[in-house]
Amino acid sequence: MTEPPSSGSMLATLSQTNRRGDFTRRVKDLPAAQFAQLLDQITDEFNQCRRAIELINHDALEVILEQILEAFTLKIGQILEADRTTIFLVDEEKQQLWSKIAQGEGDEKVEIRLPMNLGIAGQVATTGEGLNIPDAYAHPLFNPEVDRQTGYQTRNILCMPIFDTQQQVVAIAQLLNKAGDQPFTQQDEERFQDFAVSMGIILETCSSFYVVARNQRGAAALLNATALLGKSLDLEITLRAVMDEARRLMQADRSTLFLLDLERNELWSKVHKVDGKTMVEIRIPMNRGIAGFVASTGQTVNIPNAYNDPRFDPTTDRKTGYLTRTILCMPVYNSENKLIGVTQLINKYQGTFTRSDEEFMQAFNIQAGIALENAQLFERVLLEKQYQKDILESLSDAVISTDLEGKIVTINDAALELLGCPLKRDGGKQQQIWIKTLTGRPVWDVVPIENLRMRLEDSLKTGARHYVPEQSLTVGIVEISSSQKFSEKSSVEPLANSSNSFSEAVINSSSQLLTDTSANVESRPLQFLAHPMPKDAPDRSPQSACQPASAIDERSSPSCLTPRPSPLTHLLAVRDRTYPDQYLLWNDRQTAQFVPAEAVCEVEHSVNLTVNPLTNPEGKVRGGLVVLEDISQEKRMKATMYRYMTPGVAERVMALGEDALMVGERKEVTILFSDIRGYSSITEKMEAAEVVTLLNHYFETMVEAVFNFEGTLDKFIGDALMAVFGAPLPVQDHAWMAVQSALDMRRRLVEFNRHRHTANQPLIRIGIGISSGEVVSGNIGSQKRMDYTVIGDGVDVSSRLEGVTKEYGCDIILSEFTYRLCRDQVWVRELDRIRVKGKTQPISIYELLGDRSQPLDPATQHFLQCYEAGRAAYTAMDFLGAMTHFQQAQRLNERDRAVAIHLERAHNYLLNPPPSDWDGVHTMTTK
Repeated sequence: MTEPPSSGSMLATLSQTNRRGDFTRRVKDLPAAQFAQLLDQITDEFNQCRRAIELINHDALEVILEQILEAFTLKIGQILEADRTTIFLVDEEKQQLWSKIAQGEGDEKVEIRLPMNLGIAGQVATTGEGLNIPDAYAHPLFNPEVDRQTGYQTRNILCMPIFDTQQQVVAIAQLLNKAGDQPFTQQDEERFQDFAVSMGIILETCSSFYVVARNQRGAAALLNATALLGKSLDLEITLRAVMDEARRLMQADRSTLFLLDLERNELWSKVHKVDGKTMVEIRIPMNRGIAGFVASTGQTVNIPNAYNDPRFDPTTDRKTGYLTRTILCMPVYNSENKLIGVTQLINKYQGTFTRSDEEFMQAFNIQAGIALENAQLFERVLLEKQYQKDILESLSDAVISTDLEGKIVTINDAALELLGCPLKRDGGKQQQIWIKTLTGRPVWDVVPIENLRMRLEDSLKTGARHYVPEQSLTVGIVEISSSQKFSEKSSVEPLANSSNSFSEAVINSSSQLLTDTSANVESRPLQFLAHPMPKDAPDRSPQSACQPASAIDERSSPSCLTPRPSPLTHLLAVRDRTYPDQYLLWNDRQTAQFVPAEAVCEVEHSVNLTVNPLTNPEGKVRGGLVVLEDISQEKRMKATMYRYMTPGVAERVMALGEDALMVGERKEVTILFSDIRGYSSITEKMEAAEVVTLLNHYFETMVEAVFNFEGTLDKFIGDALMAVFGAPLPVQDHAWMAVQSALDMRRRLVEFNRHRHTANQPLIRIGIGISSGEVVSGNIGSQKRMDYTVIGDGVDVSSRLEGVTKEYGCDIILSEFTYRLCRDQVWVRELDRIRVKGKTQPISIYELLGDRSQPLDPATQHFLQCYEAGRAAYTAMDFLGAMTHFQQAQRLNERDRAVAIHLERAHNYLLNPPPSDWDGVHTMTTK
């Protein structure tokens, strides 16, 4: 007899792996009607599963759970006539009871959490036994403090457990104050049990759905994050992807990824301000705050209340205007298990971060670590590439790198300029044409230096290094007229059956390499000879060598070639080895673009040639490097000038012509003298090499201070230096430039001494004298021995003032001439009115305190007031009053040398008064 369909779950039966084949045997002999019933039963069960899956994928599952709890709470209170009812769900992971309650009607619900081991509800959750308490205040587990805080009066309590199908407590129902004066009864407990089992199953199912839904959302977000993180190698884009996906994954309000900056021992990231638009970079020390703790220890930190955690640093909140409540902070490692960052999630939307959140975030951080490592590696590659490019472009020597076949891979600006490319025209378009044309060409074809090919091939084959000084490099430059690109035909005979021409080469060179430039030729193009010139060819005089091509062609009959304008104005042409009176455009024999000699301007250079192999980390040759050092007269002259002026000033002087410095001129300038104090005592016990090293390091930083403010280094005099501001080129505000240079020297000396102190070496002190005035400037000597200098009263005064700094115990002294030119920009005090040694006219001298961009502190202002009052009394011959003021100043600064000098002088003048016509000038007897 055939079995009818079972009333039990068919899907449950089918899921039993130990009963494979039972279903097939069952349906084998079923009548059609019963088989139809069985299909209907299975269909119904699958529909239920489908609806369950839809429920799991529903974004509002938490809202559904809240509605169920709200309905249960309301109905239980009605049935058992309770004044207040709360249902707490059990959070086994955190050992807490939690619920959501409304503060008032229509108010947003607030989540509350209680420890499972405290209070009446905790007792019921722990033991699984209900409590019926007729007098709440008499029960030892009741906390009356809650009533005092809320103003509610609790009389009696019924607290009952709700079990799941495994007889584990899944929730607690707590009812307060039975209606009337009677407490809850045994009958109330029994009535609660009537629906407790169903409630347990429902809550268990909702909780299971919630866990599955959360896991599914997490898995989907993790897959999405992995896909996004793998799409970009840009570090900033990767950072944003990590932050956004982590926030969505964890349902957090904010997510921040801090990266480690090991050089500065800091964590850094970019976060939005409260406006949600502006990005601000934040940096924190690796040993401060929650993120710093995680970075230092590698531990995960999960904080339910940030401001209650002593490790939390609220500085970032104050900076961004944000309020942090909950935090989940976890480390991020790279493939070598080295910490590279920290993820920090802030303010979970619902409750606090759970252990499950930590597990998902750990999986996410693994993917984020891989993506970040790739992005950082890619960024380092780009930085290294840019770094190498910047180094290449910064070199003044021509540098060309090649592959193993000797073909050009990179060529820097100096090499292009050496070959005749105008670098600063057309916004760099012409430069790009040259680079594209020359790249991939054998370097010996482009750089016609004797035996270059042999030397490079030897270097590429054996790794040998070659240095050959003073090699001759002659390049041909074809200049195309800016008004027309060859409008007439050459007078030489056209080559039969040849379609190539110089004009075509010009056009093709630009149109093929720049997509936005083309040349349409509407008539027969020009053609040039591709064989030796005939004997009766027109004479080519030297005067025609550098004429524009359009001018050379004026002797020929016109042609109607009218190409569109090309960005090319100069082309490279190399003299043909077989026919010396002809040139090959770009020296490219495949295209055979020959150029007549009259269209070429030859430029000869003298260069030092260096050929080196390029090797990989294993030492295997992977390319070659050709370096050309231009040692032409202009190069030598520039190199000489760079020793005592900035490259910018040198370039401007060079533009005036070779003899510009040979002519003497009168100029208004400012002179700066600087000298090391106690140099002999510092160096007397040092070895000669140590003295040279000290001076080199010292002068290196001080000369930078001169160059930074457009000064010219005139000379070194032992441990002293002399600088000029305003010559050889005029400098606006030369006095202010000199003053800024002196202040920069003061700052640099502090840093210089800091390193010497660390190395346990004696500290350096300097004196600086500055004066302004008219001088005679020029080059003293000859072309072979250039010594540019200035001569005049301003030089002598500034030199004397440098020595006067020793007398007055200060580091920088200005003459009155310099002070008048920049008095509104500096803080000074008048030291004295003196006659320097060797001069008859007195001058006022001033100690330079600083520039007016930084205000003086109150103590310094008070000191200066006392000092200036003393000076006023002193020059008025009120020596007793002067001593009073100077003594006040001395109490404020006991070590001030100028105060001590004036006190001594005033005391002497009290004992031996000066004549009535005394002018207050002090005559210096030493330099």
